[in-house]
This record gives sequence, structure tokens and C-alpha cells, in this order.
Amino acid sequence: MRPFSLEPRMLTLGGVFYPTGYVVVMVPTPQDAHQLEQALNAGGFQDEEPMLLDPDTILQVLGHTVRNDTNPLPSVGTEGATIHEYERLARDGHHAVMIHAPNKKDSDHVMEAVHTVPFSFAQKYRLLVIEDMS
Repeated sequence: MRPFSLEPRMLTLGGVFYPTGYVVVMVPTPQDAHQLEQALNAGGFQDEEPMLLDPDTILQVLGHTVRNDTNPLPSVGTEGATIHEYERLARDGHHAVMIHAPNKKDSDHVMEAVHTVPFSFAQKYRLLVIEDMS
């Protein structure tokens, strides 16, 4: 698994974390994250290598995107609330695995692997919609 790197394409125009085409899965331990990676590999998942976000990265990098939102207009989406849920879990030591799954087939494949490990939260970022994958 590669370390997380925040890229401009993963942000809204207001600068909030919104990685369209990715599933973000919160797991209780780093061991669960690595088991998820193994399950993806065993299931033949062939997209780009998943990214691992440790609790500090979630709190400092993702949380920072919500606090830096300079858009004066209210958001109609739930991206801020989703980040706050990531932060809540990260404070309890949870890690995140970010998996590129641009289409429904890939998302279904990812969720098959996710359901083989303990996980606390899974969200799919689609164009204009954050979908609960639990």
C-alpha cells in the first residue's frame, strides 16, 4: 500500500476533500488495513495501488481541508460532515484505506473485500454524491 498524497484533483473548488471515483474505508487498526489490501489482491483487484491514511494524516490533512473552505456559500453536500466522521474515528485510532474504484463493477469488487475485514465506515465518492457503502 502506498502512503496517501493529497492531489488537487481530490478537492472541491472550495478546497474540501472529495476524491471522485474513490472508496474510502475506515478500519480500526493498521493490521485491518493490510488485511484489506491482501483481500483486494486475492480477489484480483487490478486498479491502482490503495493508499493508507494514518490517524494523524486524517486529522491534519483531511481535517484541514474542511477548515480551509473559503467558499462563502453553504454547501449542499455532505463532504464536511463526512470529514468530521473520519476525524472522529481517527481520534480513536482508526486508519483509512483509499481505493480507486471508478465504476460500479470496481466498487462492488472493493466492497466484497471490505466485508472480509472489520471496518467502521465506507464511503464512495461519485460525481456530486457521497454514497454510504456500509
